[in-house]
Order: sequence, then C-alpha cells, then structure tokens
Amino acid sequence: MAKPEVEIAQLLARYRVQTGRSLSIGTAESATGGRVADRLTDVPGSSDYFGGSVVAYSNEVKINVLGVDSKTIEAHGAASEQTAIEMAEGGRRVLAVDICIADTGIAGPSGGSLGKPVGLFYLGLAAREGSLSKEHMFRGGREENKRDATEEMLNTLKQYLLQFIPLE
Repeated sequence: MAKPEVEIAQLLARYRVQTGRSLSIGTAESATGGRVADRLTDVPGSSDYFGGSVVAYSNEVKINVLGVDSKTIEAHGAASEQTAIEMAEGGRRVLAVDICIADTGIAGPSGGSLGKPVGLFYLGLAAREGSLSKEHMFRGGREENKRDATEEMLNTLKQYLLQFIPLE
C-alpha cells in the first residue's frame, strides 16, 4: 500500500490530466510542527502542487499570521474545532492555495486538562467548497501523537480528494 502522500500526488496528477487544471495545497500546522509539509515534500514533483506551510505553534502566530480571531482562542482554546478551521482558512488565504490542511492539539506529555486531555487533536481542512474539522484522540506519548496526527492529516486530505477525483 502506498504512503498517503504518494497517493495524494497521484490524485492531484490525475486531476490535472482530467481537468487541465492544477490544485495547490498547503499546510497550517501547530502541534505537528511541520511534519505534514515534510511528508508532502518528500514526494518528487511536489513543487507542482505544494504551495507552502505555516508552522503556527504559538497563539500569536495563529492570530497574527493566519488570522485566527483571538476571541476564538479565548472562547474555545487553541486546541479546538473552531481554531483548526480558522487556521485552515487562514492558511489557504496566506499561502494562496486551493486546499489547506491544519492541525492544533495537545501532543503531551503536559498541557492537558480534564476537558482537553493529552492526545486531543483537531484537524481542519479549507477549500473553495467549504471548511471542516475533525476531532481525534490519540493515546501515545508526544512522539506517537505527533506521528499519528500527521498520518491522519494526510489521510484526511487524501479522502477529501477522493470525493471529487474518480479512481481509474
């Protein structure tokens, strides 16, 4: 089975052949620290579709670079569905890409609370068609949680692309 980043590249190439247009993607990452961008750019030819990444680890970068509303973070927290969506939407705008995936979460081992435990991640996606966010609960240590969130983000993007790029 191919890695999701390879399957994403294949789907984007298929889209380009079928439509004559390209789709560009980008990432707005917090808890994954740029790992998703790293995986996407491991694929030869990724410069054809990968626009860039913003690693918005601090709330200040989320607000000042990506345009996340400070009221969103105050009301819902940095690790929230709302913040993930605003990060994805901001990343799409700042990077000028068609699709942007984002993450925010609590990798651990500290930083969790009763309502938001270590391992809680929100993964967002923004595209012309709209935005979405999914909550995920990972159960490993810091390294495993970051790895699992990265894998889930790539799979989320792949599943999104499969909705409108038919398999051959």
